[in-house]
Amino acid sequence: MGSRRKARECALQMLFAADVAGTRGDDLARTFWSELADGELEPVAHDFATRLALGTLANLQEVDERIRSRAEHWRISRMALVDRNVLRLAVYEFLHEATPRTVTINEALEIARRFSSYEATQFINGILDAIKRDLDEESPEPETISSEEIEERGTDKDSEAS
Repeated sequence: MGSRRKARECALQMLFAADVAGTRGDDLARTFWSELADGELEPVAHDFATRLALGTLANLQEVDERIRSRAEHWRISRMALVDRNVLRLAVYEFLHEATPRTVTINEALEIARRFSSYEATQFINGILDAIKRDLDEESPEPETISSEEIEERGTDKDSEAS
């Protein structure tokens, strides 16, 4: 698993904890990294995870409004905790990170497959795809290959060689 995927999983766990316990900000990150995080994470990935989680919480109104606009007949408060936080994380990344939107969707779906259900993955894909189309209409993203895609392609080749 790539370090950025692991960072996203850590960010999801922080958002889940914030939802359940109501912990926010530096307390959330400090508690997560000192008590809940498992395994070693590179400093860059550690910072990325913290930035994603705290950024999502700081921009929750904007993020939730994007989700609401595309989650017909679903209130965010009624969504499963994991599903709504996967959505929040991905929408925050769409809006505030340089990650290509397609990569963000793929990462969200992989994380949803691991932490949620098949049906949830379809639900998340539908909402994120609709939000991506909205954002593409507002401002198309340039055609670039991110370092994340390069890393993933290298990882794919490594696994094929095994």
